[in-house]
Amino acid sequence: MPAPITPLEHNKDDHDDLVFLEEHPAPSSAPAARNVWRVMIIDDDEDVHSTTTFALGNLDMQHRPLEFVHAYSAAQARDMLKHEQEIAVILLDVVMEQDDAGLHLVRYIRETLKLADVRIILRTGQPGYAPEIDAIRDFDINDYKTKSELTRIKLFTTVTAAIRSYEQIRSISASRRGLNQIIHASTQLMALHGVQNFAAGVLTQIADLLNIKADGVLCVQECPDGKCHELLVSATAGSYGRLPYGHVTAADDALLVGAIERTLEQRRNIYNHDYVTLYFAGKASRDFAAFLQLPRPITDIDERLLEVFCGNVAVGLDNVELVSHLHNAAFYDQLSKLPNRTRLVEILDATLAGPARDEATLSLVDLDHFAETNDALGHQFGDMLLVAVAGRLQSRLGQQLTVARLGGDIFCVLGDAAQVNPAMILALFQTPFSIDGQDVQLSATLGLVRLGEHDGSGADALKDADIALKRAKTQQRAGHFYFSRSMGVEIRERVRMMHALRTAFGQNQLFVVYQPQIDLTTRRPVGAEALLRWQTPDGKFISPDRFIPIAEYSGLIIELGEWVLRTACRELVLLREQGHRDFMMSVNVSQVQFRHPHFLDMLRQALDDTQAPPEYIELEITESMAMEEPDLLIKMLWQVKQTGVSIAIDDFGTGFSSLSYLQRLQVDRLKIDRAFVTEITGSARGSSIAEMVIQLGRNLGLAVIAEGVEDERQAQILQALGCPLAQGFLFARPMTAAALAGWLNNDALEGAA
Repeated sequence: MPAPITPLEHNKDDHDDLVFLEEHPAPSSAPAARNVWRVMIIDDDEDVHSTTTFALGNLDMQHRPLEFVHAYSAAQARDMLKHEQEIAVILLDVVMEQDDAGLHLVRYIRETLKLADVRIILRTGQPGYAPEIDAIRDFDINDYKTKSELTRIKLFTTVTAAIRSYEQIRSISASRRGLNQIIHASTQLMALHGVQNFAAGVLTQIADLLNIKADGVLCVQECPDGKCHELLVSATAGSYGRLPYGHVTAADDALLVGAIERTLEQRRNIYNHDYVTLYFAGKASRDFAAFLQLPRPITDIDERLLEVFCGNVAVGLDNVELVSHLHNAAFYDQLSKLPNRTRLVEILDATLAGPARDEATLSLVDLDHFAETNDALGHQFGDMLLVAVAGRLQSRLGQQLTVARLGGDIFCVLGDAAQVNPAMILALFQTPFSIDGQDVQLSATLGLVRLGEHDGSGADALKDADIALKRAKTQQRAGHFYFSRSMGVEIRERVRMMHALRTAFGQNQLFVVYQPQIDLTTRRPVGAEALLRWQTPDGKFISPDRFIPIAEYSGLIIELGEWVLRTACRELVLLREQGHRDFMMSVNVSQVQFRHPHFLDMLRQALDDTQAPPEYIELEITESMAMEEPDLLIKMLWQVKQTGVSIAIDDFGTGFSSLSYLQRLQVDRLKIDRAFVTEITGSARGSSIAEMVIQLGRNLGLAVIAEGVEDERQAQILQALGCPLAQGFLFARPMTAAALAGWLNNDALEGAA
């Protein structure tokens, strides 16, 4: 049996009739990868093989010679077709081992091997044996001939037509595969983040499209003023990995730089036999160009596919630059170029999930009194100062650390505990910062979290560091404080209490009670202090000392305070209707509530809505509150007094008031703190402070009332010292509105008798 592959033979015989030769062609050593059309002859008649190769062996078709592959049975053909590549035409005998072996082989080729491109020409030596119309209809067959009608010219014509068909199908398939690959490449590229990653992906995808190894470079050139400047390397592949990222010149690679510059100047792709340069038009005066070495010249189809690819990728490069810009805006501080809070949380989450967690420490760095510097020297100066701080934190603490800016004057340092050291960080601020010719001395306060002790997410770690920072600020500036679990418990309890308080207020668990105020001489009630109480559904009382600070912290005190004032005003109106015309109602006002910009409007509206007489309403403010920003408070109190209500200073004696400010505040009454009332009988100091407060009130023309009076001895001493009014458990405990009305009508009269 002859060898399966026949070499090309050159025979100048031009007879039309086929001449069957007895000798067999010599074996071939030509590789399958030659630029030829491969024709497979499948026939159990050896003479058909030899005459076919003799007839066609010396002819070129579509500018290529033919190479023959031989199979002498359908079974042999099946085995060979599993491995043979690039078969263009199959000349197939219909009748071989069995009468329909050829037709079964056609089905195997199309359905099992999925060889859709190869053209099949059926030949039979038994005319009319296989139904011609049915065979062509049921199978993808290029032609169907009897061997007797295949003269040399007709055989040449039939094979040429089949090869042309094969070439067209291959071109269409290559284009379709190429376009599909371009679509796939675009999808793959858009999944890459950053211009450099995208650029490297472009080189890889070009190589895949051409079915070659990636060996080249992608550069960008900026022309912002119409003049193109230096080439910058964005990505390299293969042997060009030697080129550094950044500026590249002819000294680095003259051929590469010259080719890329020509492509950028001509704004088009340039194809050479051993390299290609591709042009990617960009926006914002930025164009890209790629250079790839070629192991072989590329085809016309490859060129057309590259044109489509470049148009697609040019849009992608613009988009990825836009995405990169948006990414930087989203994850990096635009002033300092450091990671921002969002990016830092991502880094923290990764650190907490990794092996570095146990040794890592997070530190917030808050610049002390930066706002004053910013206001005094201007925001531009302040920005330069922030950039200088960012630079010093980055350069002095080590490259292994993450330095971020969370906003304003707060930075963050994350890394190994040995480097995120409070002493080392604070020492950075001992040297002044030189800004615009001026030396500026700064200090900082730190809040730190040991991540090995932290349970939670990166965002939770930042919150914990902020809690530690606030604690550090309350202790001293230019200091530091580490977060502890107990602080976390305290904060979580505060948050839980805050939510519970909001719920309680909405469900009417809060209510107002009234503690009577007594004239010590007549022992008759002259007024009452409205007090807020909270009773949970299970009957437990929450102390005001616990929930009032939470209400102030959360801002709920604004709504709560208005509700208490309105409730007290309505109760006063009801009591007056019952005959208690000279009864004074005292209402506590917190600092947060009093400093609210709409407090005066709220007060006027409450008085107007309830029709409570303002001259019988007294607002109590604490002494510490009165002494904070007294000039602002003086103006505010003057406006409050224009409504007709009076002002009392609660807890007097605890805040070390300035007497000059006390005179200017124009308050109406001083309230002696319960601690000084207790001292009257329980301290060696005795009544000294209470006596001084009473004397001060007398000298300033202010009324005085003592709170916390619990026994008769205290009441008698206060009366002897000249204190006219008191309240406390000796006279009455705080009571509900209904109980107060009953007490005023009955018990108070009995007590006076």
